[in-house]
Amino acid sequence: MKKENNIGHRIKTLRESIGYTQKDLAKKLNLKSETAIANYESGYSIPKDSIKLKMCEIFNCTLDYLMCKTDIETALPLDESTIFFINNIKKLSAENQKIARNLIEGLLAKQDKEKINND
Repeated sequence: MKKENNIGHRIKTLRESIGYTQKDLAKKLNLKSETAIANYESGYSIPKDSIKLKMCEIFNCTLDYLMCKTDIETALPLDESTIFFINNIKKLSAENQKIARNLIEGLLAKQDKEKINND
């Protein structure tokens, strides 16, 4: 019986976007034949977790993207100061988060205006 899922469509789209055939992907994943890929794409089976992780490496995408939990394909690299900011902004009250957002938007607008004036 066919299992309904979106991961099959996502796998097919990602595979095609890098120019791989089902046979190419099966070989990269050390699978015996492209039948497994055809089954994943058609929704007849779902890859094991280890296969999903290998796919993420091949497709350069996050597991959440592969599993259709997000439409954001790759994770953004975060530096230490960004992580600090994110962790601490969550500690603010909702009102103070709004103030922080307005302040950031104001600073970005000021920066854009300064850039235009300097060009």
